[in-house]
Amino acid sequence: MKVLIIGLGSIAKKHIAALGQISSEVEIYALRRSIIEEENDIKHIYSFEEIEEVKPDFIIVSNPTNIHYQTLKRIYGFNLPLFIEKPLFNLIGKNESELVEIISKNNSTYIACNLRFHKGLVKMRSLLEDKCIEEVNVYCGSYLPDWRPTINFRESYSANAEKGGGVHIDLIHELDYLYWFFGEPLEVNKTFKSDSSLNITAIDYANYLFSFNDFCANIVLNYYRRDAKRTFEIVTNKETYLLDLLNNIIYVNGEKMFDFEQTVQEMYDFQMNFFIEKILIGEKFNDIKEGYKVLELCLKD
Repeated sequence: MKVLIIGLGSIAKKHIAALGQISSEVEIYALRRSIIEEENDIKHIYSFEEIEEVKPDFIIVSNPTNIHYQTLKRIYGFNLPLFIEKPLFNLIGKNESELVEIISKNNSTYIACNLRFHKGLVKMRSLLEDKCIEEVNVYCGSYLPDWRPTINFRESYSANAEKGGGVHIDLIHELDYLYWFFGEPLEVNKTFKSDSSLNITAIDYANYLFSFNDFCANIVLNYYRRDAKRTFEIVTNKETYLLDLLNNIIYVNGEKMFDFEQTVQEMYDFQMNFFIEKILIGEKFNDIKEGYKVLELCLKD
């Protein structure tokens, strides 16, 4: 199997590790902007035209979100399956929606949201079958300077609005799994702010209210919380379920009901295995149209 990666950052390295878990025979190519020394058995190409020569089985798009549009516009014509790191784009508009329609007709696609392979979320989906839901609360807060401690966080993509960063789009996972659980809300209200002590140009606080037929879901996202917290709470007419995504525990009415071990890399491993076993043979799961719908929930006024 041959795989081409466009964008060789930290997330791409997780995808590479996942590919290595699947098979030692995978040939990995990376599209680079300038000639650099090859490492870790990754072969380099330097132009889109070389894709035809490589003939990869699929392409991983994991470069910065603000150049996904230009990248996808260049590669969809090769008619190859596309594994696209979330979020799909940093903007929504006529050009983006038209490209989504074209790609959906030409390519098998998957938008990489690794939390769909979180054991706790998978368990919660089964627990909530046939439950009468009254209220949903989602919270994800952490401290942006801790994300990449070896660099100045103000120079990161996340901190800069002009690079397409912002907590609302960085943490689109929370919106994605709500869509995965409950489908499209009837109404969306949102509040964005960027006036915390971090002093960055990107949005550092986002609050969404999704209205469904019988309940509302409140989502709070931020970049400035030093004691990280990531929780998913569902209040039903009989029980309250709380998933602590950082500690891998599910509580029911305050009592621990389910705990498990799972590393971040394991989620990436499960995700890549699913892509190869299912998406490459034609199954649809979080395809480009679904990824664009979640992006509209994230960004649309």
